[in-house]
Amino acid sequence: MWAQTLSGPFRFEQVEIAAPDPAVLSPRQVLLATRAGAICGSDLPNFRGGLWPHPAAEDGWGATRAPGFPMHEIVGEVVASRHPDHSPGDLVVGWASMFDGIAELVVTDGDGLAGYDDGVPATTAVMLQPLACVLYAVEQLGDVSGQSVAVIGQGPIGLLFSHVLKARGARRVTGIDPVDRTDVASVFGVDEMVTARAERWAGRLSDADRPSVVVEAVGHQISTLAPALDAVAFGGQVFYFGVPDDPIYPFDMMTFLRKNLTLRSGVALERRRVLADAGSYLRAHPELREGYVSHVHPVADVQAAFGAAIAPRPGQLKIAVDMS
Repeated sequence: MWAQTLSGPFRFEQVEIAAPDPAVLSPRQVLLATRAGAICGSDLPNFRGGLWPHPAAEDGWGATRAPGFPMHEIVGEVVASRHPDHSPGDLVVGWASMFDGIAELVVTDGDGLAGYDDGVPATTAVMLQPLACVLYAVEQLGDVSGQSVAVIGQGPIGLLFSHVLKARGARRVTGIDPVDRTDVASVFGVDEMVTARAERWAGRLSDADRPSVVVEAVGHQISTLAPALDAVAFGGQVFYFGVPDDPIYPFDMMTFLRKNLTLRSGVALERRRVLADAGSYLRAHPELREGYVSHVHPVADVQAAFGAAIAPRPGQLKIAVDMS
């Protein structure tokens, strides 16, 4: 079978490798023929040649050149299954559990997959995985009805946070990003789009303007957690969603203490449930079907897809890869 593999920083090459043997699937695993994938911000450090926490690495950290890596947001057709809820021929969306989704066939954990509306193109259905992550995170925040919220980072994941928070009843949603996203603000429920770095936005807030919830949706650097703590109102919540590249972050404990804040974080659990919830959410908000995936590249052009993803720009949102 074919697979794309990182042969060095910023460089993919297609290779031919042995296809997985369906006879050696472990219980609850499935074998998928991939149809589409999408690039997550957490995939990009390895493309650049940096370090990233990865379950296949012996020490939990490190770059890998395993075929198919790095991609975990996938859509595919079940070829073989040892999972009771997935059968050959099923179309599913979810996680490539070993982050090796840029390949013709992928073995993955069936608990991280769910069916989807087959009327949605595979290159659109890829959005259900990040949407599921956002829905699970917003659940952890509790009732946000009537609250003022802010989302630092208005890339693909931050825009989904803005949309879901507004749909869940937030009174006012502010989006903050140095890339101008005003062209999509109304589509994603953003009341005020601030084109600036997070620290500049936080530094000019009055006490009356402070949001009660701040979501950090950037990750991969240490500079945006401090503005989140600075910006949030007394007694508020900060949800750190962005993936850390560093194991230890500087943390302003005095601000955290004096403002009686709550810091939340975590990965999505109950994956099959939240994927189903994401499907229901997309049916209720069909405008997202056209507004979220902005660019689709054929898998032969995956290097250009990743090259675009590391350079955010106005008009560029989620980048999908067509593997059909």
